[in-house]
Amino acid sequence: MSTSYWLDKSNSTNHNFDIVIVGAGIAGLSVAYWLEKENPSFKIAIVEKNRLGFGATGRNAGFITCGSVEHFNRLYEQHGNDEALKIWKFSEENLKLLKKEIIQDKANEIDFVQNGTFSLASTEKEFEELTQVHSLMSSLGIQTEKVEASDITKRLQATKFVGGIKYVDDAEVHPLKLLKQVASRLKAQIFEQHEVHNITTSGSARVVHTDLAKFQTDMVVLTTNGYSPTLKPFFNDKIFPTRGQILVTEAIEKFMEAPCYCNFVLDYFRQLPTGELIIGGFRQLEKESEVGYSDHITPVIQNSLEEFFRKHLPKFSNAKITHRWSGIMGFSADGQPLIGSLPDDPQVFFSGGFTAHGLGLAFHTGKALVDLLFDREVPGFISARRFSS
Repeated sequence: MSTSYWLDKSNSTNHNFDIVIVGAGIAGLSVAYWLEKENPSFKIAIVEKNRLGFGATGRNAGFITCGSVEHFNRLYEQHGNDEALKIWKFSEENLKLLKKEIIQDKANEIDFVQNGTFSLASTEKEFEELTQVHSLMSSLGIQTEKVEASDITKRLQATKFVGGIKYVDDAEVHPLKLLKQVASRLKAQIFEQHEVHNITTSGSARVVHTDLAKFQTDMVVLTTNGYSPTLKPFFNDKIFPTRGQILVTEAIEKFMEAPCYCNFVLDYFRQLPTGELIIGGFRQLEKESEVGYSDHITPVIQNSLEEFFRKHLPKFSNAKITHRWSGIMGFSADGQPLIGSLPDDPQVFFSGGFTAHGLGLAFHTGKALVDLLFDREVPGFISARRFSS
């Protein structure tokens, strides 16, 4: 996030807004939605360096899942019973809010399907852990279903898995169609192709500098997720840019019951309502290099994705690959999102660090940030204050 002297045209245009949100992904538009719901008279600008959904929102696999990046038993071991349940329920509420506020009767228009997700084990060791997860979650009233290898073959027509569990309440969606559905409910102005390179102070106001304009405002909200450290060093040890890679095949007849995770949630795949297979993950194969801001793809991971689906999903064995891409996610230091304001500038707020679960967390996190702005209580596990305690 920088611009050269030669390309800087910011002096040619000046704007005034009550609030400027940086980043036009699901996080930014969610904050705008809840701000406008709080006060419809707010004049809000959303500035985006590329175009709507160009970052992680438009590059993910479209899973809307409950929980976080770890299996629930690990969340339970790390945080204890009460806190683990709060974290899980927060993500459950995210989906409920999306359905109530945004999706409503538009499910078919945005390819939204709520038919759960599977977590599959290719080894007995992982199946043993998933069985423990199922028992623990069931004891706490969270709906899961244990599935055997025969169930996987019948319901997913996937091979070489020894068992798994199904999270009953998860969903899937076309992420960009969902984002546009949120945008259709906003009065906020979206400024695309505006890359922010600086935020300065002008009296009691803040000035957001892009290479095309200046935006004077009372408050700034950074929803730049993995790119946050490029704007403010505060995020250097809190949000880490992490690349994820994906491929998509041509469409064939729909046969899979629901989306799937495997390999301890590191890898994932689903068949789209229109028949294509989307598969991503395998960043563990190049963990040291799958960091930073480059969105290139690599042969090691792309070949592994292809080998995986041809091995485990024989119906796709002859399917042609039509798209390959990568995207930059924001992984937080402890796996949970964070909201707050900058310690050295209380007029600059932020929401980010979704750790590969942006669709499953960002809408509710945006609501929580607005609650914070209006001095309402927010969950401690998403407050950035946890890093200073």
